[in-house]
Amino acid sequence: MKRHCLTLLLAAAAIAIGPPASARDKAAAAAATADFSVGPQYDTTHVYVDAADFDRFIASFVATFGGTTSRQGVFQVTPTPSQTMSQLALTPAGTISVFGFKTPIPYPFGAERTGYLVTDLDAAVDAAVRNGATRLVEAFPDPIGRDAIVQWPGGVNMQLYWHTTKPSYAPLGTVPENRIYLTADAADAFIRHWLAFSHGRILADDRVAPGDEVGQPGGTIRRVSISSGYGKMAVLVSNGQLPWPFGRDMTGYEVGDLSATLEKAKAAGAAVLAGPWTAGRRKAAMVQFPGGYIAEIHSESAE
Repeated sequence: MKRHCLTLLLAAAAIAIGPPASARDKAAAAAATADFSVGPQYDTTHVYVDAADFDRFIASFVATFGGTTSRQGVFQVTPTPSQTMSQLALTPAGTISVFGFKTPIPYPFGAERTGYLVTDLDAAVDAAVRNGATRLVEAFPDPIGRDAIVQWPGGVNMQLYWHTTKPSYAPLGTVPENRIYLTADAADAFIRHWLAFSHGRILADDRVAPGDEVGQPGGTIRRVSISSGYGKMAVLVSNGQLPWPFGRDMTGYEVGDLSATLEKAKAAGAAVLAGPWTAGRRKAAMVQFPGGYIAEIHSESAE
């Protein structure tokens, strides 16, 4: 009788404790905490322009920031049938992937803001999901590797990608900012999950930053500056009542001389939509390039 009771107690304890973690569970836990970033020179802003504006946009962007371009081609870069012109512009201020679709753009492409190169696509996507993201497009092959699209809290869409042949780009002169506009309802959740996935750190969290940066002079916003292996990020937390073109920009490009860069941009066919304005150490403006791409350009004082 005593032996029978002991057996029952041991069985109950085993049920309560549960089986030991499997090798797969351990691997998944490790993947959720790994850093899959490669470097900010491989993190590209995705720019969609009409095919008719493609060459004009590329020429204007490179004339403004310098740098080089990859060979232009026409490819299928989505998992469903489509054709797009595609080219990289590799500038000292940041890299962009430009798409000029010759066919209708399949959903949800065109809504992703950035492409982040990762060391292991499947593990990175799994880690993103474990850290609060949702798969919008499951992993699929493209002409030079594999891609997936995920969405973070607040509706922030990003592409994660991996190349079959490891790319080699020169380091950037200045690292651009991924500019995320959110309201207070989503900001903390996004920041928490992004930090966990990216292994990033908060450089500054200014809860009374000048509202000029979102087109609300005289007001204040919360501005969170984050750095990680994926580059810089600025989370701009406001009431969401943004005048055009604020919120339409996805990337902020740092330059040494803002005035000189704006003159280059205008000479290359771009238009200054707002600014320059000064907010703390930053002097910035909003610029629209041929084809419609809107970017924030800024310089920072040494003080």
